[in-house]
Amino acid sequence: MPREVKEWIGKTPDSKCPPAVALRIFERYDRRCHISGTKIGEGDKWELEHIVPLEAGGENRESNLAPALPAWHKVKTKAEAATRAKRNNALKRRYGITGPKHIIPGSKASGQKHHMNGMITCRKTGRVLKEPRP
Repeated sequence: MPREVKEWIGKTPDSKCPPAVALRIFERYDRRCHISGTKIGEGDKWELEHIVPLEAGGENRESNLAPALPAWHKVKTKAEAATRAKRNNALKRRYGITGPKHIIPGSKASGQKHHMNGMITCRKTGRVLKEPRP
């Protein structure tokens, strides 16, 4: 009966996993890439990858690490980055950190005020940009 080994937990998010722990994780996943399920052969390059990304609340610990082939790891990381960027952009718009991509003429963001008679004035200075219709 094997002895119980304590789970490795990184002291910081950047802490590198020790080789003995990496081997333990590799064996736990039956020497397979956890993303594609492909068997990792001898001499093949592989990386430890966070199952739940650190930026999404995952922890730098043994139970959140898995072996991945570099090509598949890159694909997963790119997809996570796209999802994260989309979420962050939506939050920025929601809380007014960034404005809309397209400014509607006559809106407050345009800096111009369109009057009913056709006159256009600058919101900041009040200067007439376009005279009213006759």
